[in-house]
Amino acid sequence: MAKKIGLYTVLVFLAICMFLPFYLMFVMATRSTQEIFSYPPKYWFGGNVVQNYRFMISRINLARGFLNSSIISVCNTLLVLFFCSLGGYAFAVYKFPFKNQLFALLLLTMMVPWTAGIIPWFIMMSKFGWLNSFKALVIPNAAHAFGVFWMRQYCRKNVPSSLLDAARIDGCSEITIFFRVIAPIILPAYASLGIMQFVTVWNDFVQPLLILRMPAQQTLPVLLKSMIIERGTDYGAVMLASAVTVLPLLLVFLFASKYFLSGLTAGAVKE
Repeated sequence: MAKKIGLYTVLVFLAICMFLPFYLMFVMATRSTQEIFSYPPKYWFGGNVVQNYRFMISRINLARGFLNSSIISVCNTLLVLFFCSLGGYAFAVYKFPFKNQLFALLLLTMMVPWTAGIIPWFIMMSKFGWLNSFKALVIPNAAHAFGVFWMRQYCRKNVPSSLLDAARIDGCSEITIFFRVIAPIILPAYASLGIMQFVTVWNDFVQPLLILRMPAQQTLPVLLKSMIIERGTDYGAVMLASAVTVLPLLLVFLFASKYFLSGLTAGAVKE
């Protein structure tokens, strides 16, 4: 009993630590800059949200930035789920020459920092004529090593070979087996990888900053940076814009949390 109480106490404390920054962000979104930096600090909501909203929309095109971020994040996430699931399924189920060597090479690419390839990536996008285009942020990242590894591990634990044999005996093609038999089984893995990819792309700052030069194409993280100036930054408006930016991520996780958690714990039990 004492162990359970101690465990729950630690978990509640960690939950509060995780929740507190979001709470303070929403509180500061309703305060003026003077109130944000006042002492003692304010821990409850204020009445400056209308003024913050007016200043925010005067500085950035929030609706356009929201649309740009949504298009890039959704399109890239769908491509990642499609190609990584195909690759992971192939590595988990099929036998082909140099399979283990290719998979080891794939894992080695995870050890290379992504910043090491930012200059070659930018040069390639320039040669392709993809500057000021969403294609540079969607297509090159349509598959990655972690996504293939994630789907492979899930398929190995949750896709029995007997099920595949039964589907083949029934006359199903390999494509039909994947989309009608395998895809419903790996739905938790889709949800987990989808949330992680969506959050990563939504929060990306460096790549949109380098590629998207026109203000009408910029994403929310880049627009947030433009609100911070050397003098006279309205931090209440910045916090309000940050809250609007974070809110979709919280909603995505809320609606997919069941599948996300089941995907994270899949394969945790030893066979």
